[in-house]
Amino acid sequence: MPFKSKAQRRKFAQLLVEGKITDDQYEEWNRSTGKKVLPERLQPKASAKKTRSPKTTAKKRANK
Repeated sequence: MPFKSKAQRRKFAQLLVEGKITDDQYEEWNRSTGKKVLPERLQPKASAKKTRSPKTTAKKRANK
């Protein structure tokens, strides 16, 4: 599976240094990525906006 961003490549390099993944795993991902120009980060997917319910605070309740 290829890397999707430069940030992901850095994270896997960090995991390699910490010994959490093997050299072979990192190299497999690196080979499958090839010489692609990767974005710095992938933008998070736009999530559905949540509807906020009005909250009453203690101050508002005290004024009534």
